[in-house]
Amino acid sequence: MKITVGDMVGRLSYKCDICFRVVKINPEKETAELSGEDLRLYADAPLSDLTLITEDERLLYEKKKRQLEDHSYRLFRQDYQKLKLKREYTSTNGYRAHTAYFEMPGRVLHIDGDPHYLKKCLRVYEKLGVPVLGKYMKEEVMPEKVPQLVQQIHPDILVLTGHDAYMKSKGTEDDIKAYRHSGHFIRTVKEVRFLFPHLDQLVIFAGACQSHFEMLIRAGANFASSPTRINIHALDPVYLVSKISFTSFMDHVNVWDVLRNTLSGSDGLGGVETRGLLRTGMPYPPSQ
Repeated sequence: MKITVGDMVGRLSYKCDICFRVVKINPEKETAELSGEDLRLYADAPLSDLTLITEDERLLYEKKKRQLEDHSYRLFRQDYQKLKLKREYTSTNGYRAHTAYFEMPGRVLHIDGDPHYLKKCLRVYEKLGVPVLGKYMKEEVMPEKVPQLVQQIHPDILVLTGHDAYMKSKGTEDDIKAYRHSGHFIRTVKEVRFLFPHLDQLVIFAGACQSHFEMLIRAGANFASSPTRINIHALDPVYLVSKISFTSFMDHVNVWDVLRNTLSGSDGLGGVETRGLLRTGMPYPPSQ
């Protein structure tokens, strides 16, 4: 059995609990660098510890994945309809006025350290109707490049994500050196917060699998991962910030209301109370 770049594999030592894609192979050390297929986790493993996922296993995995993602999407749509009905009632003065109105949801700048995940996220943003600009950027260069990009684009919401991992062999959970990319996310949040200090002026989500949640929040993120250092799903940031994008700026978003439609929940994500960003206006142009 020959493992090649792009193969879907499992780790025998972990009983193949997570599906990975092989992104790089070191033939001298006989190791492979792995990227979680749906979890924002990056890992190294000996080639001898890897086994190919069979076609039947892959199909079963894809089916379960679709069911999980569809469930979260349905929950989000239910929330969206409730928010929409509330906005309609308010904008029409209790349905007494018949003036058509338009909506301006919060605009998202999504910076992702994984181009594969970025494409998946952008498809869901489009499906949900969230205005978004996506950029692929390696985690190591985010602290230098993201602040300038934010100043150019002026988004309402900034998402900083990609891959991360807590490596127990390198230190305790409080040691930032024990994390693969948490330090890069933290530095980026600090740099951006220096430019936009108010939490409601720019909403920030930061982190990936097993990221240092507490330090990301202290750095200035509204929401971050991962409170219990678990793996988070690739689409979790999308559902989280979409909820804020579609909540009226007149309302505060309860943290649990944001987290309950994500796939990881409060074990994988957390944050602080944040104001919504959607604004309504009228009249709606007849030509539209």
